[in-house]
Amino acid sequence: MNDIPRHPLAPPLHLDLCDPLLAGRFDNSFVRELPADPLQQDFPRPVRNACYSRVKPTPVAAPELLAWADAVGATLGIARPDSATGAAAEVLAGNLVLPGMQPYAARYGGHQFGNWAGQLGDGRALTLVEVIGADGRRRELQLKGAGRTPYSRRADGRAVLRSSLREFLCSEAMHYLGVPTTRALSLVATGEPVERDMFYDGNAQDEPGAVVCRVAPSFVRFGNFEILAAHEELDELKRLADYVIRTHHPELGAPSPEVYARWFEEICRRTAVMVADWMRVGFVHGVMNTDNMSILGLTIDYGPYGWLEGYDLGWTPNTTDAQGRRYCYGRQPEIAQWNLLRLAAALSPLIPERADLEAGIDTYVRVYGECARRNMGEKLGLGEFAAGDDALVEELIEALHGAETDMTLFFRRLADLPLDATDDAALIAPLRAAFYDDGDGDHLLPWLRRYAERLRSDPQGIAARRTRMNRTNPKYVPRNYLAQLAIDALTAGDASVLERLLKVLERPYDEQPEHEDLAARRPEWARHKAGCSALSCSS
Repeated sequence: MNDIPRHPLAPPLHLDLCDPLLAGRFDNSFVRELPADPLQQDFPRPVRNACYSRVKPTPVAAPELLAWADAVGATLGIARPDSATGAAAEVLAGNLVLPGMQPYAARYGGHQFGNWAGQLGDGRALTLVEVIGADGRRRELQLKGAGRTPYSRRADGRAVLRSSLREFLCSEAMHYLGVPTTRALSLVATGEPVERDMFYDGNAQDEPGAVVCRVAPSFVRFGNFEILAAHEELDELKRLADYVIRTHHPELGAPSPEVYARWFEEICRRTAVMVADWMRVGFVHGVMNTDNMSILGLTIDYGPYGWLEGYDLGWTPNTTDAQGRRYCYGRQPEIAQWNLLRLAAALSPLIPERADLEAGIDTYVRVYGECARRNMGEKLGLGEFAAGDDALVEELIEALHGAETDMTLFFRRLADLPLDATDDAALIAPLRAAFYDDGDGDHLLPWLRRYAERLRSDPQGIAARRTRMNRTNPKYVPRNYLAQLAIDALTAGDASVLERLLKVLERPYDEQPEHEDLAARRPEWARHKAGCSALSCSS
């Protein structure tokens, strides 16, 4: 910990969450600098000329800390609580608001499945406070599932254990995979049931409730700007843009039309990098509405996400998206660009020159293309793209659809391809575990022969190539069925499955032979089991 850069105002490392010394490092810049909803009641209503509404979390019956991310706590300067049911659990469940905290729910709108949905907002989340962490940086602590807000519409503002655990697990896994993401600090059981219709089939059931504390420099999203533009609240639009630039992009300089244009270009660049990383590791967000797109280029709002099991460009984890497949794996780059165009429209009052907005979109296209090409080159262990390599990649993507092929296993095992194989059986042997039918895989042999020939002409050595591939192709990802196993165990009171997963996923590119079972392809029992394949938005 001595290597962490210190900030003059950073608190001592590992203070208790309820320690008054830590409260001295609380801040509320969003609340302080932006216009508030004048009403302070939590009943659902249209809100105008405001960026947020002040609202307190709704207390729960019996808070109990179920999980804690030590690395996130260390970054914030907050120690793991000594007690699972003490004051820290009360804070992280929403029962206790500490001095210096000014909780609020943000106002935003969004395009959902391609259509303008009007006002949305934090309907079951609220930001407790901003903390100046142990590294001197500002981060928001946000509780998801903490009760009703003015943006809850007809919902109860709560979240269930299954969705909260999935968000906690995947937030941390994505960080260690190297994907830009929000983080998660804690998972707290509420001791109260929450009624949910998991399949939207009229069979609602009570499920255990939970609250996840998620952490990010900011939870501002595209929709925060869209709602202001839609209602022509241009003063508030400018104030929000200026706040984001001053707080998160001070290097751009004082806000001006030129700075707004550079800022939009930076949003486009960050979004491109993020989505390219999603594609690299096989992550499918599942609900890429504009209100789920971070202005900082972070993966945000882990709902019905999923991980590719069989490689399928058309796969979506969201049952609501099953017909149109708008948010399927292969369309994610296209949808991100569509969403950026909606943001461009919202920011157009600040960026009057159309060419400046078009330059930002061009940056997205260019940066995504560069990142995607580089990522695929790394995944295949190519030193540099040479003539014919683009065709080699296209042929591979087409061939992977020839049989159900586990994406994670295929690319990880590809590093072990024997370039000196004397027959086809030896050539494909390392990849057999990636095919869901043991007899599959022979259709890939023509491609594997061309690929092996290509590698033999590459000047880098075998060991260097394997290292390069294994630092890009993870061995461990939070597979859908593994998350479900952790949910089932924790529901029964056993946290060991989640704890083991978290530890393994902190080193997703390492071999960890003692945890080989967690790298296995999806078992057949999980193919159609609820929670192990497609999910609804119900949480």
